[in-house]
Amino acid sequence: MAWVHIVLADVFEVAWPFVLKRSVGLPKWTTALWAVVFALPIFLLLGESVKRLPASTVYASFVGIGTLGTAIVGIVFFGESANLGRLGSFMLVVIGLVGLKLFSE
Repeated sequence: MAWVHIVLADVFEVAWPFVLKRSVGLPKWTTALWAVVFALPIFLLLGESVKRLPASTVYASFVGIGTLGTAIVGIVFFGESANLGRLGSFMLVVIGLVGLKLFSE
């Protein structure tokens, strides 16, 4: 269940930069409200994960999945680069995440 919490936290993490981008030009209180709406679930979900997994594993997994998710959304929806070097780097992150999952108990 801890891994499910990490993935759910990453859903909010991946949405975060795109919501911030869309909030440009809105009143600052609106941006602050969006920050709370997206950040609070992240902290709560990661807090649950840390109860069952080492903090280093939780944070490294969270950052890796968030990085991949944000990059994939950028490629698919915003036309960002999908060159071979970038895709190869994604695979290295995936290998690291699999290793964390296999060797974290």
